[in-house]
Amino acid sequence: MRIDKYLKVSRLIKRRTLAKTMADHGRIQINGRVVKASATVTIGDQLTLQFGEKIVKIEVTNVFDSTKKEDAKYMYKYIDSKTEVNHE
Repeated sequence: MRIDKYLKVSRLIKRRTLAKTMADHGRIQINGRVVKASATVTIGDQLTLQFGEKIVKIEVTNVFDSTKKEDAKYMYKYIDSKTEVNHE
């Protein structure tokens, strides 16, 4: 499944167009590699998402074409979250 669709279906990102924009700006990584919105996600992949200064790492546990809101949490496992600190 494409990364932009996965992020929308898993409800990590609200809209698929926003996921595509994040990928276009280099804010999404799969297994440590910056990817485009068309990159394929498979079970076991580790995703790194940068939301402004916040960085979230998750592991893909399931891939569903569609899901209910309450079942979306079963699509990933939370690994880590941190905030970048810019000292200029």
